[in-house]
Amino acid sequence: MIRSHLPLNALLAFEASARHLSFTSAGVELRVTQAAVSHQVKALEELLGVKLFRRLPRGLALTDEGHVLLPVLSETFDRIQATLDQFTGGKFREAVTVGAVGIFATRWLLPRIPSFRRAHPNIDLRLYTNNNRVDLAGEGLDFAIRFGDGSWHGTDAVELLTAPHSPACAPEIAKRLRQPEDLLGEVLLRSYRIDEWERWFASVGIASGQARGPVFDSSGSLAEVAILGQGIALLPIRMFARELESGQLVQPFRKEIALGRYWLTSLKSKPQTAGMKAFQQWLLQSCQEPAPGPAAPAA
Repeated sequence: MIRSHLPLNALLAFEASARHLSFTSAGVELRVTQAAVSHQVKALEELLGVKLFRRLPRGLALTDEGHVLLPVLSETFDRIQATLDQFTGGKFREAVTVGAVGIFATRWLLPRIPSFRRAHPNIDLRLYTNNNRVDLAGEGLDFAIRFGDGSWHGTDAVELLTAPHSPACAPEIAKRLRQPEDLLGEVLLRSYRIDEWERWFASVGIASGQARGPVFDSSGSLAEVAILGQGIALLPIRMFARELESGQLVQPFRKEIALGRYWLTSLKSKPQTAGMKAFQQWLLQSCQEPAPGPAAPAA
């Protein structure tokens, strides 16, 4: 079928009728009469050579063919509407959707968002936080900012920042810590990457160092529990400069180790739009600049 000959009015009539299971309700939505909707749907059925509805005494029921056609049309019309919504004031506003591991989003990215908006006022940046476990395709993301080694199947990964980790705890706990071995007698808070403490202990020459404390899914949660004095957390320490400066957290030992980096990832199969390219370029440049004030710790 040639696209210029697509029966758009009939397709709209069918899609609205299928959602409401009523020609009358579809007519109200489309601002036409019930008879006009019924006529359009009948014309579409004749064109396709199939029945799309079973007419019932009270309302409509979709046939198997109708069930096949409805989701395709609904998704298509939603995408068209979303694209049209991006045109405001005679200018196109492209949406760029980014998922970011929570602590990077709140401590590093959010303070810099005003800078991005000033530089790119016609890009609608949509930010979602996660605990580093993300499905780019399933969640409809253009980018995901992750922490790790840069190896995620089917993705391109661009390095953003290093994130050295070091122990941090409440001041009252820090007072009784004299040497790294003293940590072995404390509650050691863990992330879901359960080998992190062992790697830190190995870096200071303690081969038998293990952690058996509670497990949390984010650095933010680890830090909050550590502030409450309920254990010692191994944190990306520079993301918590605010708590260290205020004295809520203390870094008892200066040894820091690299357990991973922050990466900007995107699907290899997804071509980059102009908006995506602009965001990536801005983000990489921002990673080379100093923090924009005391609310954003140096990264």
